Amino acid sequence: MTLQPTGAYAATSAGVSAPPGRSAVPSRAEPAMPCHPVLRDLRERAGRSPRSLVFAAGDVVVVSGLPGSGKSTLMRRAAQGLGIDSQNTRDRWDARAPRFLPYAVYRPLVRVAHYAGLRRALRSGKSVVVHDCGTQAWVRRWLARETRRRGTSLHLVLLDVTPQVARAGQRERGRGVSGYAFARHRRAVSRLVADAEAGRLPRGCTSAVLLDRDAAGALGRLGFG
Repeated sequence: MTLQPTGAYAATSAGVSAPPGRSAVPSRAEPAMPCHPVLRDLRERAGRSPRSLVFAAGDVVVVSGLPGSGKSTLMRRAAQGLGIDSQNTRDRWDARAPRFLPYAVYRPLVRVAHYAGLRRALRSGKSVVVHDCGTQAWVRRWLARETRRRGTSLHLVLLDVTPQVARAGQRERGRGVSGYAFARHRRAVSRLVADAEAGRLPRGCTSAVLLDRDAAGALGRLGFG
């Protein structure tokens, strides 16, 4: 794995481009994928975080982290029109469902609708930013297969925040998860962060970007060249 340390992009405020070996605009003279996965650690940048992350056209980006870490907020702000977020699907169903009907009753339908929408987006060949809770490894494997089929790349954007910050984020949005579920998320996300720091990315991922809360808040664009 190629490690891009914390200070690697300290001089730029415009953004961070696609990983070495892939330009933002694909060229026939360049390899389709880099020789080695790339890790960019943008944590603890002391206000010098990039304002944008730009990947190659047609690529897929997975945004992962604890519930309440700011994934949906980041996607709404920086990936406008490109995000596939299960929370958006739930909100649409909540708006149509009778108020007396508990969410648990129609949750399976929400999940089916979400994954059906994700499948359509992937099959379209367009660039996509996907919300990931961290515990659904099979979703990342699915995305890796789809990007291989498309001849593009899969990237991981990982929000690394403390459990306390994540719990505060849940309170701010007025929707939390149970202690049992949160513990599962903590274990899964901790493994993702530790593996990335050790040079091990999920199978099929070309690159990973580690963000803390400040770095995520500085991003104004999560897009594709």
